[in-house]
Amino acid sequence: MNAPRLALFAYGSLVSPDSATATIGRPVTPSAALRLPGWRRRWSVARDNTTVEKTFARPDGSIPDHVLGLTIEPSDADADGPNGALLGLDEEELRRLDVREMRYDRIALAPMAGFDRVFAYRAKPAHRVSEPPRGAVVIAAYAERVESAFAALGEDQLRLYRETTGPPPVEVIDAVLVRDRIPPGNPREW
Repeated sequence: MNAPRLALFAYGSLVSPDSATATIGRPVTPSAALRLPGWRRRWSVARDNTTVEKTFARPDGSIPDHVLGLTIEPSDADADGPNGALLGLDEEELRRLDVREMRYDRIALAPMAGFDRVFAYRAKPAHRVSEPPRGAVVIAAYAERVESAFAALGEDQLRLYRETTGPPPVEVIDAVLVRDRIPPGNPREW
């Protein structure tokens, strides 16, 4: 009996082959660009920039309290859902991603595009915010990596990403890593 074909629906930085490869440990190429009906993508995951495994500062040395990132949430409003890409993985590679995505729960989705089991990461309740915390920022390297990953899928995919996400709801800053207790394979740029 063959092992089930596993995939991750990537909708943010993991759409970037370089970003996914750094964590998984082998070259990764998105297999299929598609949409996730019944969900929406939002800038609504927040991490406490002062207490977690990585702390970033503005170029002037000031340290923002919170950093925002993308997550998906169930939604009836956008029937077609956000766009993203499927990454074919195995169980060990999913475990590596679980370490990287420590503020997210891995959730099961319906099988799609020839994969038997498909997963996505959704922000844990403790990290989801309905409104950005005061003084929150988005790190420019993160926003740029996501946009360039969707652009690499095609201009239509970048346009769709922008339409289904909207701009960051807070200031986007250049940031410098000032404290690092980051697990191996996790991004150090954001």
